[in-house]
Parts: sequence; C-alpha cells; structure tokens
Amino acid sequence: MTYRALVITVSTRTAAGIWTDTSGPILVAGLNALGIDVTGPIVVADGDPVGVALRSGIDSAFDLIMTTGGTGLSPTDHTPEQTRPLLDREIPGIPEAIRAQGIGGGMARAVLSRGLAGLADQTLIINVPGSAGGARDAVVALEPTLLHALDQIAGQQH
Repeated sequence: MTYRALVITVSTRTAAGIWTDTSGPILVAGLNALGIDVTGPIVVADGDPVGVALRSGIDSAFDLIMTTGGTGLSPTDHTPEQTRPLLDREIPGIPEAIRAQGIGGGMARAVLSRGLAGLADQTLIINVPGSAGGARDAVVALEPTLLHALDQIAGQQH
C-alpha cells in the first residue's frame, strides 16, 4: 500500500520570502525514502494559517501530515495550539522519540520542542521542529515505526 503525506513548513519569514525552507525538503526526502507519496512542502505563516492547512490536509484524506516549525517558545510559535483541537487521539510517544533522538545527538535544546502527534480522523499528524537538525532527528526517530503506525491506522493486521 502506498501512503500519501502532506508536509507543511510553518514559518512567517519563509512564507514572506525572507527565509529559505531547509527542514521541509528534509522531511520530504525522508518520507520518499520510505516509499510514501509526498505533497509539499507547502509553506504557511505561523498562527491561524497552520490550522487552515491542517484542516485542508485532513479533508483531503492524507494518511500523514507532518508540520515543521512553530513548536518552540517564541511568541509566534503556535503549531501545537493549532494542532491539538483537531486531534481525536494523541500519540505522545512519537514526539518523545523525536526529542530523545535530538538529545541523544547532542542537541540539548530538543527538550524545548512542544510538538504533538496524534490522529485526526484517519490522518496521522506529527509536529516536528523547524530546524534542519530537528527535521533530520524526526526522520531518524520515525523510520523504524512510521510505516507500522500507518498500517495500524489503515486497519491492516499487525
């Protein structure tokens, strides 16, 4: 089975053309390497545009939506707040694994990521940090279990 994913880069500066997206392409490459058909990265500004993009992805029945950015502590970082109301069930082990990967790789600041993961209907949503390193950590952390999670969500035997 081929799964469909949407990658959303959350950055007001990137959306304005001031900054170059480095984390979105890393997620796309990592998901493609797993055989997942990826749309994006699409770039949206922080805040309400994140919720709009997430709802659109859910309505389009993507199997997976990964966001990168907006998970930190700056005043504009609201990706988790845009994500949480859409989730039917949270999956705390996924962001824990991503943070642990960062910490294990020597990035002590990984503990500051407030990213969430969970199910919105049949769509798995995962928030990851907006840095290139955070995106790489997410790809490494998710590689052993992501396809199994998508299989379970799709109702396949496990």
